[in-house]
Amino acid sequence: MAKKTGYAITHETIIRDIQGGNIAPVYYLMGEESYYIDRLATFIVDSVLKPEEKDFNLCTLYGPDTSMHDVVQAALSYPMGAERQVVVVKEAQKLTSLEPLSDYLKHPLLSTVLIFCHKNGSIDQRKAGVVKLLEKTGVVYESNRLKDYQLPAWIRSYVHRKRADIEPMAENILADHVGTDLNRMAGEIDKLLLSLQDGESKITSRHVAAHIGISKEYNVYELTDALVRKDVEKAMKIASYFEKTSKQNPIQKTLPVLFKFFQNLMLSYYAPDPSPSGIAAWVGTSQWAVEKNILPAMRMYTGRKVMEIIGQIRRTDARSKGVDNPATGEGELMKELLFFILH
Repeated sequence: MAKKTGYAITHETIIRDIQGGNIAPVYYLMGEESYYIDRLATFIVDSVLKPEEKDFNLCTLYGPDTSMHDVVQAALSYPMGAERQVVVVKEAQKLTSLEPLSDYLKHPLLSTVLIFCHKNGSIDQRKAGVVKLLEKTGVVYESNRLKDYQLPAWIRSYVHRKRADIEPMAENILADHVGTDLNRMAGEIDKLLLSLQDGESKITSRHVAAHIGISKEYNVYELTDALVRKDVEKAMKIASYFEKTSKQNPIQKTLPVLFKFFQNLMLSYYAPDPSPSGIAAWVGTSQWAVEKNILPAMRMYTGRKVMEIIGQIRRTDARSKGVDNPATGEGELMKELLFFILH
């Protein structure tokens, strides 16, 4: 097993090592993104133990209810009727001290696989001695949250692993609507896959609208499309619909999407490489989004106008929160903003 430093190891590397029979005695899984921590812990357990071996050889401890001394004692016990035992420590970030682990790491029991699941953060860097021993003896993995622009590719990969397909519009709507919580995203995709009818193998924006709580009539993505094309009539129809359904479509849900789009549009004017792929890399979005919305919008709006629009979105956001606005409602604020954008 290749040793990695600086937490550079990836979850794919860990999976490949385990599939190749290279199983470390200790795994310290940590970070802000819990999806990969949970996935790796489950994969390690299922790879090390057969189903019938788990009753006697899988020990699960919880950080708030145990001590590192108890963890070490569990790790020093021997498997029953199996080659290995697995000790999983969930909520490891709640352990009060890592120091008792140092002696164990110097001489780990090779018939034990010890897994720490440390969520919502990383190991205390002041514990440098323990960290170095963890890296020397086992595997330290840090699971970072994906950036927004990485989400469509992750969604596509997840769907493909499920032997299905997804259209680019559906990828982008999911990315914007669900966000970077991968556990929630995986759950929403699984729900969509279950909703496919016999003979269907592709998730479309129609499926997303029907099953993820997005309006089938008008939504912020259709509003963005209308603004890209400067379709005044449709944009105002959507604004009126939002005003009538303000509980489902509050202005604070719409403004961030519009701000993000025009911010990306502003950045696109400064891309060193003006090709679709160059703009996508510069802005941090998909090439599909560039070709569908950004390039057409660059032909409709000047850089100066986009800068003014961004400022107007900020002012509208402040006014929607009561700043310099004693009476104007959300619906009128949105119509005023759209009029400014389109004229």
